[in-house]
This record gives sequence, structure tokens and C-alpha cells, in this order.
Amino acid sequence: QVQLVESGGGSVQAGGSLRLSCAASGYTSSTVCMGWFRQAPGKEREGVATIYKPSGRTYYTDSVKGRFTISQDNAKNTLYLQMNSLKPEDTAMYYCAASRGGICSLIRGGDFGYWGQGTQVTVSS
Repeated sequence: QVQLVESGGGSVQAGGSLRLSCAASGYTSSTVCMGWFRQAPGKEREGVATIYKPSGRTYYTDSVKGRFTISQDNAKNTLYLQMNSLKPEDTAMYYCAASRGGICSLIRGGDFGYWGQGTQVTVSS
């Protein structure tokens, strides 16, 4: 089992920045891909970014490219999402997820078997 705990959400004005963290524990060596997903009220869950753990290669959905950066600290078993130039449409609950397989580049929620409880990000205009 893998446990994931997110932190770092909050309320910011448009143009601001936030950094989300996800602390992983348990059998983390079994996972090969980690990612961030988000879900706004009334909308479907959306993949934001993923990172392939062995190489550190990263993947992003188009709407966040150039603004968000996913990274990992293997020594701390922590995943990060640096979010800059935030927009009101980035408002959502953000979830950290881990996968033992699948295709990391697809940023597909169905590939991920472990999920955190989420952290809320609210961006005001």
C-alpha cells in the first residue's frame, strides 16, 4: 500500500503562485509514475501533470504548460507542483496520485491506483 498526503493549497489572486506538496509513505518503491490531477465542481477530473520516477521525465496537460512544474524529491518521498501565473480556471481540488504501471505520458487517471485526499486551490480574479 501507498499513502499520499497533500498540502499547500489555499486562496490566491490571479497571477499568484502556490506550491503543492505530496508526502508519500508505504511501499513507494512499487510506484513508477506520480501525478497531479484536479477536479472543479461540476466538472470531470482532469490530469494536470505526471512524472516518470525512474527518469524524472515530466508531462503536462496543455492548459498548464509553461506555468506549472512537477518535480520530485526522492530522498524525502515527496512530490511537488509549483503553480505560477495562476488563473481563476485553475480553481479546483487538487489530488496527488501514484501508479504502479500504465503509461505516464497519457496523464490518465485510470492508471493510478493510489490517491491522496486532495487540497483545495482557489484563484480569484
